[in-house]
Order: sequence, then C-alpha cells, then structure tokens
Amino acid sequence: MALDEVLFRAKDVSLRLGGNLILEKLNFEIVDRVRPDKTTGQIVALLGPSGVGKTQLLRIIAGLNEPDTGQVTGIGGKPIETGTVGVVFQNYILLRHRTVMGNLVTAGVMNGMSRKDARDQSAKLLARFGLGERAAFYPTQLSGGQRQRVAIAQQLVKQKTLLLMDEPFSGLDPAALDEVMKLLVQVRDMHELNTIVIVTHDIRTALAVADTVLLLGRDRAADGKICSGAHIKESVDLVKLGLAWRDDVQADPKFIELEHRLKSEFVKL
Repeated sequence: MALDEVLFRAKDVSLRLGGNLILEKLNFEIVDRVRPDKTTGQIVALLGPSGVGKTQLLRIIAGLNEPDTGQVTGIGGKPIETGTVGVVFQNYILLRHRTVMGNLVTAGVMNGMSRKDARDQSAKLLARFGLGERAAFYPTQLSGGQRQRVAIAQQLVKQKTLLLMDEPFSGLDPAALDEVMKLLVQVRDMHELNTIVIVTHDIRTALAVADTVLLLGRDRAADGKICSGAHIKESVDLVKLGLAWRDDVQADPKFIELEHRLKSEFVKL
C-alpha cells in the first residue's frame, strides 16, 4: 500500500427520509495509516450530536441503505463489497438460543465458510478476546462488555477489513470501557487494512482511541436556525497533531484543549 492511499471515500452523499433532508453532499476520505515496522490499521471516529444523521451514514457505508445521491467507494474507487463490511449495532444482535461459540460459527457458515473452518476461527477469536471460557455460555449469561466482544468477534469470523460500530461506548462502566478501547486497538492492528469506523457522541473516548475524527453537523442560517442536511464540518488528523497511538494521550494538554474545543462545537451542530 502507498502512504496515505485512500481506503474508503464518500463523495457527495445525500439522503432524504420522509421528505426531510438528513445528509447533504457529504464528503470524506479514510486513508491508510502507515507506521514503520508496525502493523497498524485505522480507527475513525464519526462524532456528532444525537439525531444529526450518524447512524444513517453508517448504514449507507455498510450498504444497508442507498443514498439519494453520491456514493461510497473502496480501494481504487471500486464499490465496497458487502461481505467485507462488519456492523456492530448498539443492541449487539446475538442469537439468544445459541451459545457464544454457536453464534460465531453460525456467522462464519452464513458467510460461506465450512463449519470446521468457522469453528477453528471462532475458537482463535474467543481466545484472543479473552472469551475462551465463555464459549458454552448463552448471551443472557454475559455482561454487557462481554456481549459486545462477542458481537465484534462474530463480525470477524470471516475476515472483514471494514468494521462499523454504532455507539460502542454507550452504557459501559469505566472498567468495561477500558477493555473495549483495548479491544478496538487489538482489532485495528490485526491487519494493515483493517479500518474501524466508530459512530459516537463520546468525545473523550473517541479522541483517545482514534487516529482521525470526522465531525458531522449542520450549518446555521443568519438568524441562527439550524439548516437541514448534515455534512462533514471538520476532519481532525490526530496523527499530525501527535495525539494518536498513545496510551498517555488523555493527559496531554493538546488533547484536553482539543476535547474542550470539540465540545464547544457540539452546541453549534
């Protein structure tokens, strides 16, 4: 891969729902992050207040919804293949009547894998994610953080380079939140092309784990009223700011300053 090669691009994406303009001519790029002597994928945080259209954009990227105009493309400007995209929604959709292992194996088989290959890969993922002892448990026997890890592993049984996550930090206690942040970094660095797009309004956590932040918002008219149609108001490159790939980043004055600035921007979106 070439330095800063574009992995995914949204161009002039617009969406209407029920006659209301949700997204308007939205544009952004996700580039390959390259670190010498390290396998490093990408974590992109899509930030914005509730109701601005973050989840709708996620569904378009995933191929679950079609935009009214524009398109989302992958490497070389080609359409993103559905099988290369994993989606983890906020409610962690797992089959209640199947065990943790059963959920993962089912996902693999549905994606074209043999049952043996799916089981072998599932066992490796559960061990890697610290869930090996929970393989025979059912979803109702797991904590919220454990269910989330299972949901992520479920999407990775068949290798996917793009993982989309809707509010992955919501409702987690501090210990579970720390585990999820570490897990996202682990998934990111499993392959150079792995890209995680996080839809969230949790500014601090997003800044701590991401290398790029996309701020989704709407313009305001001269009288202060919010205009219809959200677009990317700002793209923040945390690598260039020296705020990416660091365990101690939340103590950096530049991090604190950026967090405060983005929080102040939210009231304008």
